[in-house]
Amino acid sequence: MNIISSKIFEGKITIRLKDRVCETSEELLSSDLFAKVLKLAVKELEQRDSIMLDIFEDKSKIRNEDISLLIETFQFLYKMPIHLVPNVVEGSRPFLRNPYLLNDFLQYLYNFWRHFNRFIICNSNGDMLDKRPYRTFHSTIEQLGHLVRKTYRDLQDNITGNHPNVYRQVVAGAEIATVCITKNLVFPGGAYEKLRNIPVIRQVLLYPPLVLNPPMNKRKGKFERVGRNPLELIDIKDDEWLCYPAKVGPLVIYIYFQERFFELGFSMANLFDIADDKDLERKPNAVFLFGTPGDAIDSLAPLPTVFYDDEENDLLVGAIPNRDEFGYFGYLKKMALTLHNIRMMKSGKLPFHGALFRIVLRGDKEATVLVMGDTGAGKSETLEAFRVLGAETIRDIIIIADDMGSLGIDEAGNIIGYGTEVGAYVRLDDLQPGYAFGQIDRMIIMNPNQTNARIVLPVTSPGNVLKGHKIDFVLYCNNYEEIDEEHPVIERFASAEEALQVFRAGAVMSKGTTAATGLVHSYFANVFGPPQYRQLHDELAKKYFDAFMAQGLFIGQMRTRLGIPGWERNGPEASAKELLKQIQNR
Repeated sequence: MNIISSKIFEGKITIRLKDRVCETSEELLSSDLFAKVLKLAVKELEQRDSIMLDIFEDKSKIRNEDISLLIETFQFLYKMPIHLVPNVVEGSRPFLRNPYLLNDFLQYLYNFWRHFNRFIICNSNGDMLDKRPYRTFHSTIEQLGHLVRKTYRDLQDNITGNHPNVYRQVVAGAEIATVCITKNLVFPGGAYEKLRNIPVIRQVLLYPPLVLNPPMNKRKGKFERVGRNPLELIDIKDDEWLCYPAKVGPLVIYIYFQERFFELGFSMANLFDIADDKDLERKPNAVFLFGTPGDAIDSLAPLPTVFYDDEENDLLVGAIPNRDEFGYFGYLKKMALTLHNIRMMKSGKLPFHGALFRIVLRGDKEATVLVMGDTGAGKSETLEAFRVLGAETIRDIIIIADDMGSLGIDEAGNIIGYGTEVGAYVRLDDLQPGYAFGQIDRMIIMNPNQTNARIVLPVTSPGNVLKGHKIDFVLYCNNYEEIDEEHPVIERFASAEEALQVFRAGAVMSKGTTAATGLVHSYFANVFGPPQYRQLHDELAKKYFDAFMAQGLFIGQMRTRLGIPGWERNGPEASAKELLKQIQNR
């Protein structure tokens, strides 16, 4: 096996290689990685004194020599029937005396390997693998999966003497592969030189559905602006990090993630597009380090989820420590979007926390709708309700932004909306029944057995995100108020001041997606940049809300009732129905 290195840690296996993996069962069974996995599997069985260890002659004292002998036994057993192996492998008879038990052990070993999150990192330096990624992936992740299954099945056939009647084509190799290359990225020097030799991701191959169990299932606190560049405080080991050059709206943000958080870092492939080669020829708009070592940045803030505004070099730098308490995809996603929002404000655009989508109805009526609100307010859930309710009236739904984006004003005074992500990160429980299963072959599923189980899946294209769409509706997503005569499902505001009062208060009934509970308030329902630059944001908000009114946009609030028990599904459905009426009656 042409492996540069492999590592097993914290439920993960990483394989770094050049060009190819092993091509034969003999290479596989002779590899250092196979020996490592076998030893760990035996160790786990020892901890529970499993009867499967009875395959060893003396299970009370299993030595390295015994493991080596078992490997040698497997090397012959995959190519000949069980009764012939003792003739060629001296000392192998104890392993073979009970074929049923040996088969149980083999099944356990196969599942033990598969319970790890498995990553292949292909080094493209000097080989131009990034120019032929399909061929590279075929010779690595596809080859390894096929070979592991073949070896397992050949061993099982020769142990039992039978072929199975049912074959399950499970993901037996790696779950994620990437082609990386070390590039001469454009940096201003100084502390940024620490990032110079970290491999940059050029392509990613996923095997969805992926089920991941990161250490945390919710986010707490906010991102603090600090007065010192985190890069000055940290040491970086190049071989533990990868760079995902993310297209976040019109920006390029280099997101560096440490191997402890590989499963979260690679999940970005379902959320942000990868920057192309031309994007990498210029300085990035921001850099973000997810998984800084030890307590290096703890001194910067009480909760060390921080960013630094390097005004001298016109760069933003985000950093989050390498600890389980931050092992949640929301930290990674929201920091990237915080950096985006700050850059947008500095360029005169108004960032928003919300869903932006264009609805095209039968009869040629259409509208572009911005629904703003905090996490769990019902933005994505209302959008999903359209998929079920609008089959007879909706021709198309084009998603522009699922979570965050920005607004600009064109030369004619029109309000134009832009997105940031090509994917969505949504609560599994709040999706329409059946929708999640209909899309499961594209999903990354996180913490499925816990509160706030989430999925990451692609929902739109880069063209829709970046094109720019004229806005017709701007609605605040109210998830906490009941509906009555004075509180309709959709309520229109009479003035910019009335609208600003509601949007600025940012009220939401918490859905357990963060550490907050009950009815909470946040400035413009967006703690990701606006509060840290409040004066700038206030000026922009006043300018844009006045422009909303001047352009005759529908400005109001939509009561989804998502935070009221019993209305988790019917509330967003009612909101979607009423919004359809408003669009039809324009």
